Amino acid sequence: MTDFIHHSFWLDQLPPLPTLPATPLSAADVVIIGSGYTGLNAALELARGGRQVMVIDAEDPGHGCSTRNGGQIGSGIKADLGTLTARLGATRAQAILAEDSAAQDWIEQRIKDEGIDCDYRRNGRFHAAHTPRHYEALAQSLTKTKRGGTAHMVPRAEQRRELGSDTYYGGAVFPRDASLHAGKYHRGLLNAAIKAGVHVVGHCAAHAISRDGAQFDIQTAKGPVRARDVIVATNGYTTGLTPWLQRRVIPIGSYIIATEPLPQDVIDTAFPTDRVVSDTCKVVYYYRASPDRQRVLFGGRVSASETSSGASAGPLYDSMCRIFPQLRGTKISHSWSGTVAYTFDELPHIGTHDGVHYAMGYCGVGVMMGSYLGMRLGQQVLGLPEGRTAFDGLAHPTRPFYRGKPWFLPAAVAWYRWKDAQETRRAQARSTL
Repeated sequence: MTDFIHHSFWLDQLPPLPTLPATPLSAADVVIIGSGYTGLNAALELARGGRQVMVIDAEDPGHGCSTRNGGQIGSGIKADLGTLTARLGATRAQAILAEDSAAQDWIEQRIKDEGIDCDYRRNGRFHAAHTPRHYEALAQSLTKTKRGGTAHMVPRAEQRRELGSDTYYGGAVFPRDASLHAGKYHRGLLNAAIKAGVHVVGHCAAHAISRDGAQFDIQTAKGPVRARDVIVATNGYTTGLTPWLQRRVIPIGSYIIATEPLPQDVIDTAFPTDRVVSDTCKVVYYYRASPDRQRVLFGGRVSASETSSGASAGPLYDSMCRIFPQLRGTKISHSWSGTVAYTFDELPHIGTHDGVHYAMGYCGVGVMMGSYLGMRLGQQVLGLPEGRTAFDGLAHPTRPFYRGKPWFLPAAVAWYRWKDAQETRRAQARSTL
């Protein structure tokens, strides 16, 4: 448990970064801060719309969660139709869910149009029920939403046709969900942006943004930059550079391990349909076979407080082996983490504050929603009507005394973990009666 690699598995299969400019432009039409899925998709729209675009990042392009996630694509909306309707009204709720569905189709088309070889597969998701009560709640949810038309329930007695585990109590299959190689997808976007003429500069942190009439001045680690428009696309890595945004996103570390290559029959038993998997726990686990179906990639939250990739490997391994006892004794080859951003209303947000454009707060599903809203944000800056989204104009809440450090998170995670354990014990007790 000590000889694994402390970086993302996705990085191993990538060539070196392309040669990038060492210094930023002194001026550009649009400066984008953040080189992940959001920033690069916005840059593509803008460059192809005739704007001179520069993307800057405090680290190498893609250093953040765009190359550190689980490579899963699914619904970006946590709340169901009833909850959204109660909060936002029926019209807005239905529009948000429709946009979420459209985003799933859009990212597939984006990958095809750009010719990105990133092992994209629409192989579906098995969303496993942690308890019998969760199974019933899933079934009821499907009957109340449009997703029920494409999704279906799998009872516990038939669970092994979807997942080689007896841990859960059945679950739901969402066939529209998909998977990809997170690193190859990001690299494909980066190459497309460079080809479109985007000036991408790494290790160029933005230190300050100030407005000067219709222009912005950005102070960076490599000198000052002037821009007509500024986009902030930092999601879980949002800092005091933009205090208003920092108060509205909750950075949460998510931790992932990859196993050593496994015998094919082991993978085929664990993932017979090659679906990605998540569960209904409050402290969720998500996992899948690697694109080449040689390894298990297993992710989740391992502790109440943030920790290191070294400390997270053991707890993740134990959780993986609880679900798949047949994996006990296999070795871990990689352990890494990335930072996602949640919001207080559990919705992604796109908008403008003090003239600065932004999209962020994807609540753990940034592969799809970060890409999609990045694209729409680029269209909005261009002034195109198709850039309008169902998320425009949503109130972007914060909480009193919150300044970007989630002091409440350890207590919340501990409480949810306790509730998950309690529900597990109750379910196991009932099953023995």
